Amino acid sequence: MGCFLGVEIAQGANAAALSKAYGAFQQEALQLNPDYHPESVNTDGWEGTQNAWKAIFPEITLILCFLHTVLGIQQRCRRGDAVFQAVTDKLWHLYHSLNLRQFSQRLRRLLEWTLDPDTDLPQAVRQKLLSLKAKAPQFTVTFEMPDAARTSNQVDRLMNYQDRILYTMQYFHGTLNAANQALRAMALLWNFHPYCRKVQTLEPHSMSPFEDLNGFRYHKNWLRNLLLASSLNGRRIAQPLKHKLI
Repeated sequence: MGCFLGVEIAQGANAAALSKAYGAFQQEALQLNPDYHPESVNTDGWEGTQNAWKAIFPEITLILCFLHTVLGIQQRCRRGDAVFQAVTDKLWHLYHSLNLRQFSQRLRRLLEWTLDPDTDLPQAVRQKLLSLKAKAPQFTVTFEMPDAARTSNQVDRLMNYQDRILYTMQYFHGTLNAANQALRAMALLWNFHPYCRKVQTLEPHSMSPFEDLNGFRYHKNWLRNLLLASSLNGRRIAQPLKHKLI
């Protein structure tokens, strides 16, 4: 299922704003492990996102999400027609290459098919397919990092959940701090929410996303598990606020 880590609101979509927001994850990760440095990150190709990750983790390897590339090309086809199916099949055939050599061969064949005058393609689709040549290095790097994610669909699933909650609550109407606290509370509940009985019976019999990530639970009751984990063993306890009655 996956967990939310280092939740923070970004006040813009540029690299500076995203770097500040992603910095919350960086700071919290370094508090747990001062030597923490992620090897790779899978992104949808947004320049601001990629620049932000490079800013906070200069040695990180950027990987382009193949699924977003496929969806971007499909959007320029008429769903259900022969072109849509042919393009989709060829793209996933490329994705399932077993090694760099096979990927390069299949990409060359795809580009040859795209440039063939007898191939009836909308110009927008043709341009998108031809752009794969320039993007190839951000796809093929995964052959050197077999444990790296090749698509960002795990993140997309969490964002879909988050988006539904935000839409239901009509987004935010207060301060930035209140919005941040709401998002972090939402993330905390997700990370510790109990799976249904059917999921809990499957290997490895995890009770929550927290247990999936960490490999253990503090307590069989999900709420106690949340309270124990979020207590931080007494560290970083906030000072109580004084309230004056008027």
